[in-house]
Amino acid sequence: MNGLYALKPWYADRLSGVRAALARRGVSPDTLTAAGVVSAAGAAAALALLPAPLAVLPVAVLLAARLAFANLDGALARDTGRTTRRGALLNELGDRAADLIVLAGFLPLAPLWLVSTAALAATLPSWIALAGAAAGAPRRNGGPLGKTERCLLVAVAAASGWVTPVLLVIAIGSVVTAGVRCAWLWRELAA
Repeated sequence: MNGLYALKPWYADRLSGVRAALARRGVSPDTLTAAGVVSAAGAAAALALLPAPLAVLPVAVLLAARLAFANLDGALARDTGRTTRRGALLNELGDRAADLIVLAGFLPLAPLWLVSTAALAATLPSWIALAGAAAGAPRRNGGPLGKTERCLLVAVAAASGWVTPVLLVIAIGSVVTAGVRCAWLWRELAA
């Protein structure tokens, strides 16, 4: 069950020209990781400060940029032979920071307990995937509610003002995704 993550190869192919241009200019993959975090912060600010539906355009554009940078940083590192363990660490820290920063945009719009619950739940699938990789299993990404689906849901909230339902779906869907990944890893590591 990969959700929208199944589109990643298609999306990466669409970004190949951008990746080639970045490689020619000598752009660092770490710069792209940082740009993804900055894009997430911009999306959070737009979500927090602009009313629905005015927030949807900047939120959607900035989250699309966040996803593009998340795709480009590792691909650029591989394409240019600049993969490092520190870069991998920075990539993971940047992804988690971006996830949490985007959800922080809900703080002026929803109760702290709900935003905190959604934020904590949203990190669970990644922690499980990382723990599985540390145990020697292949890295498991995707849905049913992965990073791409969370970004889409945030855009839905920006368009509609449905803050509480979106946060509840993010929280519950993230826990379900963590459970799906954990069950898959449990079977994978038993072999």
